[in-house]
Amino acid sequence: MGNTKRRTISRRDFIKAAGIGAVAAGAGPTIIIPRRSYGAGKTLKILQWNHFVPGYDKWFNNTYTKEWGAKNGMEVIVDNIGLAGINARAAAEVSAQKGHDLFMFLWPPPDFEDQVIDHKEIYQECEKKYGKPIDLAVKSTYNPKTKKYYGFSDSYVPDPINYRKDLWGDVGMVKGPDTWDDMRVGGAKIKKKHGIPVGVGLSAEIDTGMAMRAIMYSHGASVQDEEGNLVLNSKQTLESIKFVKALFEEAMTPEVLAWDASSNNRAMLAGKVSTVLNAISVTRTAENEKMPIGDNILVTKAAKGPVRRIGLEHVMDVYVIWKFAENIEGAKKFLVDYIGNFQKGFLASEFYNFPCFPKTVPDINKLIAHDPKSNPPDKYAVLSDVLDWATNVGYPGYANAAIAEVFSTWVLNTMFAKAAVGAETPEAALAQAEAACKRIWAKWQERKMI
Repeated sequence: MGNTKRRTISRRDFIKAAGIGAVAAGAGPTIIIPRRSYGAGKTLKILQWNHFVPGYDKWFNNTYTKEWGAKNGMEVIVDNIGLAGINARAAAEVSAQKGHDLFMFLWPPPDFEDQVIDHKEIYQECEKKYGKPIDLAVKSTYNPKTKKYYGFSDSYVPDPINYRKDLWGDVGMVKGPDTWDDMRVGGAKIKKKHGIPVGVGLSAEIDTGMAMRAIMYSHGASVQDEEGNLVLNSKQTLESIKFVKALFEEAMTPEVLAWDASSNNRAMLAGKVSTVLNAISVTRTAENEKMPIGDNILVTKAAKGPVRRIGLEHVMDVYVIWKFAENIEGAKKFLVDYIGNFQKGFLASEFYNFPCFPKTVPDINKLIAHDPKSNPPDKYAVLSDVLDWATNVGYPGYANAAIAEVFSTWVLNTMFAKAAVGAETPEAALAQAEAACKRIWAKWQERKMI
């Protein structure tokens, strides 16, 4: 688990709060709120990642959960783990049938559907209080086959292009690459002139998975169609593979074949790459650590391909409540209340976590257009139309169990990497990926999950 943080309210506050838990529950029943107190005197255990913006964990662990716990008569314990350990920890808790009441993934987890409650009533209560959720949230937490919400998404993280304005300006693209062909052509010029490559991953990690899907989708390709049928083997997919091969050969470096999820951040901040696809954690790190390169890194929207401009969310925050959780009602209450306080979460994340219930941050465009921390202050204003170009894993359909397995076993990452380095022809790499997908589809169809 790496460094684990445990944060609790004080014993004195806990004892004091236990006496007012019934009052804090509200004036009357709702869809998910019974007349009794939400587990007053209980513990609520939450697991989530070590946030890329440390200030968020400080706020969530030390301020928000303590205040919420005192108000609701519960001891709140937050455990944080690294991104790479999430799936293994989830599998361990399922195996033991014991663990956290709230468990946060950074991607849709439909393969755990049988182990979680139906989160429909949480969505219903939040919609009643805060308005409709975005389509991206629903497509990342709902299974149309089983009619079950296998998770609940509070937020998503935009995945813009981070680029060096000095290098791109030097090749005549002051505003950075607008299209994927700009990325290839301009990136090659920068590499030839300055020896600095484009930094798009080609390894077994999450950022590579998102980047390769962005390229596919922008070329008109996808793994499945809207109904969930496998459609990977297409002319459009083949064209996207050939493009990645050209991008790699002309503008990149073999180092990307061994990258982990934070390699692109480190490479950009060290001045070793001209461009990365990443959340604003890159620029926020530079700003918070007062790194000179920070003022030279700008962000722009997802690149346009031959068919459309489209990208994915960098990560999709999805909470699940296990069926075996000890405090299911408390976990439900926590999520509903957290959405009501999401403006504070958005600010604590320094614009990293965007709301899945937009009305909870009504002034979001004003906030990101005038950020006193960034240089220029409107650096993040480009994210104001993010929902016009951001989509989900599984586009144009839902994030189902087959899609999740394709993602977590890096089928597409491997396909693109093999073709890029010449280990396989684009056609052979595609055929191998399709064969793997067919096996995965058959498995989940047999289980009646897709």
